[in-house]
Amino acid sequence: MTVAAVSGPSFLSLQVRDLAVSADFYESQLGLVRAPQAPPGAVVFMTSPIPFAVRNPAPGTDLDTGQAGLGVALWLECNDAVALHEMLIAAGVTILNDPFDGPFGKTFVLQDPDGYAVTVHSS
Repeated sequence: MTVAAVSGPSFLSLQVRDLAVSADFYESQLGLVRAPQAPPGAVVFMTSPIPFAVRNPAPGTDLDTGQAGLGVALWLECNDAVALHEMLIAAGVTILNDPFDGPFGKTFVLQDPDGYAVTVHSS
């Protein structure tokens, strides 16, 4: 008999206040590329190995209560975290932690338009 088992994350999305603003942030500031197809109310990016999206809030979700994503850590890999950090500073993006040597290489933490803390690292 086969035992059912979860193999790991297969899709990640953030619920956001303004889909256009958030999609533009992840596209223009972080360089993510939009996937050609997305469900209504979402923008999916062609990230690997796991697809990532921003989407309108699900019914009953209040994004104005509490800290966005409290308890969830989102890490994105970058080919040059230090260079991206400098570009984001120049663009006025809020940086929560400047680059440091972390378990996956140079690492820093930014804040996206909805207040999510996003960790970026390079191997």
